[in-house]
Amino acid sequence: MSEVTPQDDLFSSGESPSVDGSGGADRHASSVYRPLADRLRPRRIEEFAGQVRVVGDSAPLRVAMEKGQAHSCLLWGPPGVGKTTLAGLYAERLQAEIVYMSAVEAGVKELRAVIQSARDRRQSAGRLTVLFLDEIHRFNKTQQDQLLPSVEQGVLVLVGATTENPSFSLNNALLSRLRVYRLQSLDDAAMHALLERALTHPEGVKETTGGLPLVMQPAIANRLVAAADGDARRLLTLLELAAQLAADTEGGEAREVGEETLEALLTQSPRRFDQGGDEFYDQISAMHKAIRGSNPDAGAYWLLRMLDGGADPSYLARRLVRIASEDIGNADPRALTVALDAWTAFDRLGVPEGELMLTQAAMYLAVAPKSNAVYTAHNALLATVRQRGTDPVPMHLRNAPTALMEREGWGKGYRYAHDEPDAYAAGETYLPDGLVGKRFYQPVERGLERSIAERMRYWAELDEQAPDRRRPGKADTASDD
Repeated sequence: MSEVTPQDDLFSSGESPSVDGSGGADRHASSVYRPLADRLRPRRIEEFAGQVRVVGDSAPLRVAMEKGQAHSCLLWGPPGVGKTTLAGLYAERLQAEIVYMSAVEAGVKELRAVIQSARDRRQSAGRLTVLFLDEIHRFNKTQQDQLLPSVEQGVLVLVGATTENPSFSLNNALLSRLRVYRLQSLDDAAMHALLERALTHPEGVKETTGGLPLVMQPAIANRLVAAADGDARRLLTLLELAAQLAADTEGGEAREVGEETLEALLTQSPRRFDQGGDEFYDQISAMHKAIRGSNPDAGAYWLLRMLDGGADPSYLARRLVRIASEDIGNADPRALTVALDAWTAFDRLGVPEGELMLTQAAMYLAVAPKSNAVYTAHNALLATVRQRGTDPVPMHLRNAPTALMEREGWGKGYRYAHDEPDAYAAGETYLPDGLVGKRFYQPVERGLERSIAERMRYWAELDEQAPDRRRPGKADTASDD
């Protein structure tokens, strides 16, 4: 079992809470270092930053808290939006004992111990237990199933926290017993309000600066907010570091965060990017849709944002190749070559030079004529193959490598296209009898497919006019002699 540490969520407690919720050292002991994020942790729901849809006036969780209505729930959102803090405020409103666990370290044994303690506490003292389970998505099915009876019977109130989409990470049985609250990254207004509170609050940055005010220009404040990227904990961490590095003003009456201090802090990318997580798939989706929508700027933007965030370049190169076939296809066959060449060039040059080739490919794909005719035909053909089973190969299309097979009719009546006018055997068929006449590939009137469509219409006219047109079920068969 692991307790929630100060880094686990927005404004989480400075000490590691004990398993029974009794806590450790005095939270307010001035002799113990407490991070700025801990010092400013909201003690009332009115102080909670952002999340109006969840805890604003008349919002579902806010109403439940004010009425003291207990229910198990899931707090789903990115880091630094207050999941742990919200769980603590919820437990306080319910006058319940709160137990903090991390699914990263806890197992079935620790979980059973907490459940038994909750059961004993309810029977002996009539007191409710709130189990805050951080990173609940890391529990496997067996561990998640262990929670079901206790949640169902009300032995405890489960408040799970996850950064991952619960539709994929939690089993349906548990998810159906939880009310899901979606928490969003804080917007700029909420972040600026939090920054102002940290600068003016008695327990804010003045404790870091020895009582001196901390000042900064609006442009500096804007850059701090942008660097935090909607993560309140990150903002307060950056602000505390800035306060420690800031130089005294000329008169010594304050400390000022200047450009040099800010540059020393912002040495890493501020963007959230979790390879394989929701952010990853959302941004991949955005890149693909931007290119499909013929917007080269947006396509390259999402590509570079993922590269800058640490995405695997090979995965992005593979996706560009996929787009070249799925969304462009034969409207511009060069797109596939461009995507493959960009991938090869990146493999040879590496980072950062090779990133330019990926950008070039993304932009080319975006401005290329679009067609999903190949993709649509592929899916339709695959569905037909799987639905129809094993249709026999028509006799005239079969290979006849032996005299016996030739006598049996293998290959009889086949017309060699190169011996026909325009190298086209008008009236010939090539699909199984049950599919003759069915069209799967429908080229669009864009790019090269415009010419392909015209050629296919010409061939269709030749087929209609062919005197020796082959009919389904009329394939040549072997003679009786």
